[in-house]
Amino acid sequence: VLVLALLVALIPPLAFSKPFSVWVYRALIFLVTSCPCALVLSIPLTFFSGIGLASKNGILIKGSSSFEILKELKYVIFDKTGTLTTGKFKVVSVKPEDGLSEKELIKLAAVAENNSNHPVAVSINEKAKECGITVEAANEVVETAGKGIKAVVGSNVILVGNSQFMENHSIKFNVCDDSGTIVYVAENGIYKGCLVIADGLKVDSKDTIEALKQADMKVAMLTGDNKRSGAEIAVSLGITHVYTELLPEDKVEIIEKYINDSEENERVAFIGDGINDAPVLARADLGITMGGLGSDAALEASDIVLMTDEPSKILTAIDISKKVGIIVKQNIFFSISVKIIIMLLGALGFTNMWAAVFADVGVLILTVFNSLRIFHFK
Repeated sequence: VLVLALLVALIPPLAFSKPFSVWVYRALIFLVTSCPCALVLSIPLTFFSGIGLASKNGILIKGSSSFEILKELKYVIFDKTGTLTTGKFKVVSVKPEDGLSEKELIKLAAVAENNSNHPVAVSINEKAKECGITVEAANEVVETAGKGIKAVVGSNVILVGNSQFMENHSIKFNVCDDSGTIVYVAENGIYKGCLVIADGLKVDSKDTIEALKQADMKVAMLTGDNKRSGAEIAVSLGITHVYTELLPEDKVEIIEKYINDSEENERVAFIGDGINDAPVLARADLGITMGGLGSDAALEASDIVLMTDEPSKILTAIDISKKVGIIVKQNIFFSISVKIIIMLLGALGFTNMWAAVFADVGVLILTVFNSLRIFHFK
């Protein structure tokens, strides 16, 4: 711009013997008009306004780059528990073995799960309270993420976890095919029975999945539950791609596969409740966490936090990102168009400094007001 203004000021007077004062004035019009204030202020303000509108709707967006990713979403991968379902687990069935009573089996499970904050553990502890069971304190507790817990009480070793956890400890057990999350219990190497735990779907889960599919996005669901339970939830939600019996590292591998298979302008989002989800949230192009249920590590790793724990809020976030994109394009087109017109007219002598001031300050004010218009979108 400086070079062009210098050429406007020097070439006509030197080449055609025109008055320097006239062409220097035109060069100054050129310079004033070209000031990029409108772009420099209105574009970031549009993104900040979008972040403000999102927070008003219970969506915390950590940076403006998330808006660009939201506009390019092609794959939306959901964790099941606490994301599509309520995360409020309840023990729906107790199946003791080896002559144990239901209360004795619940007590064994509660001893191991007593100090865990996992939703499954909470449901077992609540069941123990309902049954009036006094839970002993374990001498030693070792938790294996995504698999189970080993607790030592006196001379007894209690194992509580999924089928893989039992297999890893060489426990022979009867496989349970009930729908829900199956928690197997063993004591001193002997299988003692299992608990069936289930939770319900969130009220807006199905509508959210349907809306994403109508927007030409591909939806998948990841869960650590067994195949039957995962398949039933997927069918009820209309999800065709479901991955079951997963560990946290398995989820990362699946997300990486989606990222590797996607095109250049296709982005992958993962939406989870934050329990054991921090690695996969960090790996996805866009990590989205349920704010109420999410752990500190998951909230730190995510790009967007849904404070109301409603999956439908992802639709609101996508809508806001589109509105932000529209206003950004409007501001760019309007400010550059006006400036180019005034710069050409000024160089040709058809306008004066007042027009240049409008092209600078006037356009700045108009684009700033246009940026704030996003708050009036419905």
